[in-house]
Amino acid sequence: MKTVILAGGLGTRISEESHLLPKPMIEIGRKPMLWHIMKIYSTYGYNDFVICAGYKQDVIKEYFANFYTYNSDITFDLQNNTATVHSSHVEPWKVTIVDTGYDTMTGGRVKRIEKYIGDEPFFLTYGDAVADIDIPKLLEFHKKGGHIATLTAANIAQMKGVLALDEEGRVENFREKEEADSTLINGGFMVMEPAIFRYLDGDETVFEKGPMQRLSEEGELDAYRHDGFWQCMDTQREKKKLEELWESGNAPWKIWE
Repeated sequence: MKTVILAGGLGTRISEESHLLPKPMIEIGRKPMLWHIMKIYSTYGYNDFVICAGYKQDVIKEYFANFYTYNSDITFDLQNNTATVHSSHVEPWKVTIVDTGYDTMTGGRVKRIEKYIGDEPFFLTYGDAVADIDIPKLLEFHKKGGHIATLTAANIAQMKGVLALDEEGRVENFREKEEADSTLINGGFMVMEPAIFRYLDGDETVFEKGPMQRLSEEGELDAYRHDGFWQCMDTQREKKKLEELWESGNAPWKIWE
């Protein structure tokens, strides 16, 4: 199965860094977020990736074009114009990078990679979130459901204090956030049947609006509940949190050796 990663957006909410890099190429622990996501799938033997690129796609292409060199010990003999590779630490990945357009919406990006998928199911996720998700269990859940699409429902914590108001707008109760205040969101890490392409019209299609709503109305959308770690990287604060977890040696999404 192929894994499709949405990596073409502008990343405006973390513009401090995304003005130089596409958001999935922002580094956590000196490795791009994209690398971390791919390592999660690769741990379970899924090594065939399709990257939906757009904004600053050249950065992604150059990274993989030079991946072997970046991850190898090499002697360059400049006088004789030769290079000798002593050892390499490359991944067993096949990576297809597709220019899905600069302003294309999420659904439009998926539509543009249809020819690279063929008539088979595929994984689909966003290029800005990691989790300690069990991919085989997700796939098993999807197959058991027998529907077109499965998303991963992840818990996201309430970030602010919680208010209770009366009818006139007075605060009846104020308390700090608690674990019970979390809510379920679409955390990505999706599985799609090829029938999904029938729900995607063109570049203006926002995957999370029309297609997902229609799938839900038709009973073709399942949710795999993930109660473990999940974290996106929308802001500098979230990037810092991921960095601290990685540097501590206790990054929950690092399920590989």
